[in-house]
Amino acid sequence: MARRKKIYEGKAKTLYEGPEPGTLVQYFKDDATANNAEKHGIIEGKGVLNNRLSEFFMTGLGHIGVPTHFIKRLNMREQLIRAVEIIPLEVIVRNYAAGSMAKRLGMEEGTMLPRPIVEFSYKDDALGDPLVPEEYIIALGWASQQDLDDIVALALRVNDFMSGVMYGVGIKLIDFKIEIGRQFDGDFQRLIVADEISPDSCRLWDMETGQKLDKDVFRRDLGNLADAYTEVARRLGVLPNNNAPLGKPTLIN
Repeated sequence: MARRKKIYEGKAKTLYEGPEPGTLVQYFKDDATANNAEKHGIIEGKGVLNNRLSEFFMTGLGHIGVPTHFIKRLNMREQLIRAVEIIPLEVIVRNYAAGSMAKRLGMEEGTMLPRPIVEFSYKDDALGDPLVPEEYIIALGWASQQDLDDIVALALRVNDFMSGVMYGVGIKLIDFKIEIGRQFDGDFQRLIVADEISPDSCRLWDMETGQKLDKDVFRRDLGNLADAYTEVARRLGVLPNNNAPLGKPTLIN
């Protein structure tokens, strides 16, 4: 499609003006970052994989009634999405202790939690995306108590869907993060899942071997990130079993 006016550029995606009012075009880049962008690399084909994987998950959520910003995939790297007002929070759902939670609490990575835990962090790379309690969020006007109740309910529905899908292909959903946007229709506000859902935003471990199939491969120098993402896509049926070389994945239409 013809290149449009750039609206915003993030670490892994760029947003462009959409063809209709209230829409944007989301472009997936090959950039990989970790530790709040302190580590950076270019992984050929990563944007193509994340575009298709996010399409897969967003479409699946739509089928079970979870509202998202996704409208349709346009091509290998671009999606048409609804324009929303992003709430400045990362919504983190944890099923097992890992990453910063394991480090904070001195827990062994992979320890199963008694129930899913929902956390909120303030989206600010310069501050290290600090965790914030609900009282801060309400007092600072980022979201109301009703908003937070609705966000938690949305996050847990996403968790149920994602956990089941991943279990079915032999992958353990350790944790994930999503962003929530406000979509307005006059005075009416609707909260919807925005940004992306991909191995960039999830921790995914093979159920048998514990092999990491997510961005921790890049964070911790555990191997080839494209290999890990391609394996997730292959298991989910986004890639055929006899996929082409990982740098330039062959995708199913």
